[in-house]
Amino acid sequence: MPASALMNVMTQAARKAGRGLARDFGEVEHLQVSVKGPADFVTAADMRAEKILFEELSRARPGYGFLMEERGHVEGADKTHRWIVDPLDGTTNFLHGIPLFAISLALEREGEIVAALIFNPASGELFTAERGKGAFLDDRRIRVAGRTGLDTAIIATGIPHLGKPDHDLFLRECGHVMSTSAGVRRMGAAALDLAWVAAGRFDGFWERNLSAWDIAAGALLVREAGGFVSGLNGKQDMLETGGVIAGNADIHRALIDVLRECARAA
Repeated sequence: MPASALMNVMTQAARKAGRGLARDFGEVEHLQVSVKGPADFVTAADMRAEKILFEELSRARPGYGFLMEERGHVEGADKTHRWIVDPLDGTTNFLHGIPLFAISLALEREGEIVAALIFNPASGELFTAERGKGAFLDDRRIRVAGRTGLDTAIIATGIPHLGKPDHDLFLRECGHVMSTSAGVRRMGAAALDLAWVAAGRFDGFWERNLSAWDIAAGALLVREAGGFVSGLNGKQDMLETGGVIAGNADIHRALIDVLRECARAA
């Protein structure tokens, strides 16, 4: 299927920002041995990528607003459209030379996500979706996995790190999912986790304390790949609450039940 004008705009912006991130990623290995470390360098790489995305998307669609990780809310003249942008999801992976990080772009129209793109500059994989048009990895249509039970499912998650809340709750949840599933994976980039659910690589995913830019693009990808995505309570409030569950119909429901059982046991 030929890409739409909108998707061409998003793809060109992501690839341009991605070229800079790929160059910067190649430098991280050399910075690991420095006394200061690469943290400042990675912050600069993040901000350079966001600047490119802001400029490219603003030029192509003047007046659209933005919600961005670094710049926050940027009001636009067009109140019906808003870009939701994460220029570098998986910053810690990037910092440590792990090639699992992504640019995440979503377009919100009148409160609904209508287009999504997740691009990994290290691998070159490009995940895209538009509402009602399906989800794609490069030019190939993708679908969520068809497994129906947790006992055969691989589930992705995000582990709360230093400074994040809910460690004890996560340990209960993870222990329960580990005891009922075929395995749990922690990749370190929520946008890619959701993209991989859409592609059928992971059967399901859950995480809490995320930001809207971590979730928005991946949520549409999962839906357009035939899956279900919601907040931890099963409601469509994940962009507000930062909690998300994704999978096919059966895995999505099973994960909701597991998390509710863990919450009751608290």
